[in-house]
Amino acid sequence: MNDLSNYRRSYEKSELLETNIPEDPINLFNRWFHEVEDFGGSGEVNAMTVSTIGLDGFPKSRVVLLKKFSEEGFIFYTNYNSEKGKAIEANPNVCLSFFWQEMERQVIIKGIAQKTSEIISDNYFDSRPEGSKLGAIVSNQSEVIPSRTFLEENLKKLESEFEGKAIPRPDNWGGYLVTPLQVEFWQGRANRLHDRIRYTSQSDFSWKIDRLSS
Repeated sequence: MNDLSNYRRSYEKSELLETNIPEDPINLFNRWFHEVEDFGGSGEVNAMTVSTIGLDGFPKSRVVLLKKFSEEGFIFYTNYNSEKGKAIEANPNVCLSFFWQEMERQVIIKGIAQKTSEIISDNYFDSRPEGSKLGAIVSNQSEVIPSRTFLEENLKKLESEFEGKAIPRPDNWGGYLVTPLQVEFWQGRANRLHDRIRYTSQSDFSWKIDRLSS
């Protein structure tokens, strides 16, 4: 057995107090996101974990890239026929989480996922490099395949097929907008007395703010 009981550190880089937070979570998320970005310690500050409830009844988490956020919510892109796409189709309740180790911060977002408009998906797909466009077409994400060579050979065929041509977005690939219902901000503090501030959406479109015990 690998004993990890001595893996510990003291979190002392910042604090999260009610006297210094906005009334809505998107403004605070925006502030934290750019503070982490400016800090320069995270390779991909927009990397987030997306958790869904699978068709087998088990939760599953995977890391994807956040591509846009606004007062409406958080957008990422994927294959709609993938395991996560099928899970969202059956149960749109999802959880997004960010862990920014360099700033000792975590954000957990509970929300409802729905497909973005085709225009939004088209615009983002058109902005992608050619290789990424072809990759979205060639990969039946989450499906069992015989080998890596199988993918590479299919990619070569597509490269020949679309040489000099526009590459259209496949119908089974596009964006999801996650509308937040609850957003929790976690700031590491000394002695494991961490700061936890939770925003919960209200029926009048305001946000209820609570402090949680660490």
